[in-house]
Amino acid sequence: MNEISLWSAGKQFLRGHSRGILLYCIFAGIFALVFYLYHLQVEAVLYAALLCAALAIPVLTVDFYSYYQRCRVLQNLQQQIIFSLEGLPEAKGLLEEEYHELIAALYRDKIRLVSQADNERSDLVDYYTLWAHQIKTPIAAMGLLLQSPAEDDGSTPQSMEQNRELAMELFKIEQYVEMVLQYLRLESPSSDFVLKRYALDDIVRQAVRKYAKMFIRRKISLDFSELNCDVLTDEKWLVFVIEQILSNALKYTQEGTISIYMERDGAKTLVIADTGIGIAGEDLPRVFEKGFTGYNGRRDKKSTGIGLYLCKRILTKLSHTIVIEGEPGKGTKVKIGLDRVDTVLE
Repeated sequence: MNEISLWSAGKQFLRGHSRGILLYCIFAGIFALVFYLYHLQVEAVLYAALLCAALAIPVLTVDFYSYYQRCRVLQNLQQQIIFSLEGLPEAKGLLEEEYHELIAALYRDKIRLVSQADNERSDLVDYYTLWAHQIKTPIAAMGLLLQSPAEDDGSTPQSMEQNRELAMELFKIEQYVEMVLQYLRLESPSSDFVLKRYALDDIVRQAVRKYAKMFIRRKISLDFSELNCDVLTDEKWLVFVIEQILSNALKYTQEGTISIYMERDGAKTLVIADTGIGIAGEDLPRVFEKGFTGYNGRRDKKSTGIGLYLCKRILTKLSHTIVIEGEPGKGTKVKIGLDRVDTVLE
């Protein structure tokens, strides 16, 4: 918000008093014309006009100063009025009183709408949080039922293979439910971030273990180098971020390797690289936008455009960074900078 200048205030002030100035000039012209027609000395009109102008200038100066101060007060109130109507300048005249009433009515209606929207959003968050927790029970039950049966119970290799496929799809459902929960927690004003020092190897291994079956199922090899690095972070949230990146890598890698290592530049930068289909150059600047799926997501028709958006938000709150590099057909490389400790509070 730019501060109002004397020049712009002066122009607005003169525009507001243009009628009075115009009437003054018309009246002076009428007097001059009448004096001229009656062959009287026009200098008398000139003298009277100058005298009136000399008296009007101090009055207009004081009026302009008051006008300028009121403009500055109103400009400063543009931020304060979001929370309260206190500080509005006193109304001068019936018209300004009506404007005050109009502003007050709009403010009351805004407060009502904001309160209603907050209540509706809170109810919606509560419902989806409850749903996400409740849906875990049938997911867990289905997982038990789909466990590979023993060879001697009459099951055919075909049915066993089908069960394993269903178990993988159920695992994906479980991950999507977990994403919903993390999204709701992140949107909550009281996100539970707890910063401590952790061994990065332990954090990465948690995520890798979770996707071990998918690595085996997809026949994707894992190249994991010892990281030997301690980081100041929140374990639960960082594990979730790495899980999301591994999930994307597995989704878009048909064959080859997913590598996890520390970048050799002295900084604490974790790299997760894959040999998948890569990312189009025009999509790279937008991969962290909410709901953006890009070319790969449109082709896959299953991408939500939420995973990387959540990763970016979480890492920003943890004061970490994330950069994605990739080319079509040459794989993708995700770099997570972990050496920053100046936490960002929203």
